[in-house]
Amino acid sequence: MCGCGGLRWGWGHSAPSPMLLLSLLLSSAPFGLLGEETRQLLEFDSTNVSDAAAEPPGRPYPPYLLAEFSWNNITDTLDLATLSATFQGHPTWDPTKAFANGSLAFRVQAFSRSGRPARPPRLLHTADSCQLEVSLAGASSRGNRSLFGLEVATVGQGLDCPSAREQHSIDDEYAPAVFQLDQLLWGPVPSGFVQWRPVAFSQKQGGRDSSLPCQASPLHPTLAYSLPKSPIIRAFFGSQSNLCAFNLTFGASTGPGYWDQNYLSWSMLLGVGAPPVDTLSPLILGIMAAALGAPGLMLLGGALVLLLHHKRSSEYQSIN
Repeated sequence: MCGCGGLRWGWGHSAPSPMLLLSLLLSSAPFGLLGEETRQLLEFDSTNVSDAAAEPPGRPYPPYLLAEFSWNNITDTLDLATLSATFQGHPTWDPTKAFANGSLAFRVQAFSRSGRPARPPRLLHTADSCQLEVSLAGASSRGNRSLFGLEVATVGQGLDCPSAREQHSIDDEYAPAVFQLDQLLWGPVPSGFVQWRPVAFSQKQGGRDSSLPCQASPLHPTLAYSLPKSPIIRAFFGSQSNLCAFNLTFGASTGPGYWDQNYLSWSMLLGVGAPPVDTLSPLILGIMAAALGAPGLMLLGGALVLLLHHKRSSEYQSIN
């Protein structure tokens, strides 16, 4: 996200327009998304794994290399009204025909204003951010209870990786039962960020019943890859930047999974500057106000009852 030694986005300290952000995403996706790179689609056999936090989450199958995928022409999916486009692909060599009726898709979208998407996890976005949604649909798994994941590489800060942080909240209105937000931040005063909820979905509608846990491995420097060859990526980050990598795994051996409907989706938000900060939703504020105000209302009601009772007793004695 951020170049070494400071902000190196090519537009100085000014925020890019949504159209420019979309152009940058399209010029580098699906491999280099403003410094974020999805390298491999991972698959694990979790049949004999009972520990949901096991690492790795099962016996690994040979990974699918995204560099060996065939991708669609994005002009067919480019939508200027929503500032979005979708990269859809499948392996060019698929001897097992696992992707005969399936595909891996990356949908990128820029935003012209602040708001939230209609589908969970409904991350708060600004005009300085973009959303990446990854979906795997229709592909045949190589095991009865396969777990899928992604290997992600990102540009570091000099010799250091971006800082990883977790935020916790009591508010789950926009992502039911998910109280955590994961972030990668570039610089002590963030000049770039990536954030996501640790949840994926095994159905397109993305309801609570189809939510899957998302596990992220620790971020670590890697020499296994070189910086993407995209001239735009190299212009922003320079050619001497190091890469850091981590894995994301979706689902657990128990509960819902990709095997339910042969579908999996996950999304993240990336952008420039400091990340958007969620405030408590009106619903949660209302619940808190009611919970905190109830004792006071009960005391006030009790006081009124005692006062009225005392007044009636006094009026009765005066009559006699």
